[in-house]
Amino acid sequence: MSPGVLAAFWAVSFLFVITPGVDWAYAISAGLREKTVLPAVGGMLLGHFAATCLVAAGVGTLVTNMPLAMTMLTFAGASYLLWLGVGLVRNPTAPATELTDTPDKAAQWLLKGIGVSGLNPKVFLLFLALLPQFSDPESSWPLPMQMLILGSIHIFSCGVVYLLVGYGSQIVLKTRPAAAKLVNRISGVAMTCIALLLLAELMTQKA
Repeated sequence: MSPGVLAAFWAVSFLFVITPGVDWAYAISAGLREKTVLPAVGGMLLGHFAATCLVAAGVGTLVTNMPLAMTMLTFAGASYLLWLGVGLVRNPTAPATELTDTPDKAAQWLLKGIGVSGLNPKVFLLFLALLPQFSDPESSWPLPMQMLILGSIHIFSCGVVYLLVGYGSQIVLKTRPAAAKLVNRISGVAMTCIALLLLAELMTQKA
């Protein structure tokens, strides 16, 4: 793969990474708690990696050609985001004043992060659209390897941006409990709206 192709892919994928969405909302909510940014972001990156592997293995094309499977994935992802979003709106997190998080709570943030990105059909469709487009069938490198490399570039950018968002929100809002709760509620509303839009798309498709 030529450096020009890698650079072009990074430029396109980075535009998606810096666009606020569900991942940003989750990183911000994690940033308002002590010791949860790393596991939360790590979980989201694992979800992105899983989506990359599915597309690279050819499962992505198979799933998109099966309407029922795609519908189930979208419904599961939307329901999960709706649950997280409503939870943030009802119980916004204030900045933690003590380092009281246990490994179990860190594990919960990790698992939730995997769900946020791994069950998000938009992430899956993004990889399905971009990875094959920037892969070269005539290259000496196997297509799955090319897609894994491209996916890794995207995941690296996600890691950098999401960590900045998470720790940035922690630094800026840690001394402002009221503002932190407001931002958390906004994050919850964002997740809820995206979930409702996904469900609305499902209903439109069925109609």
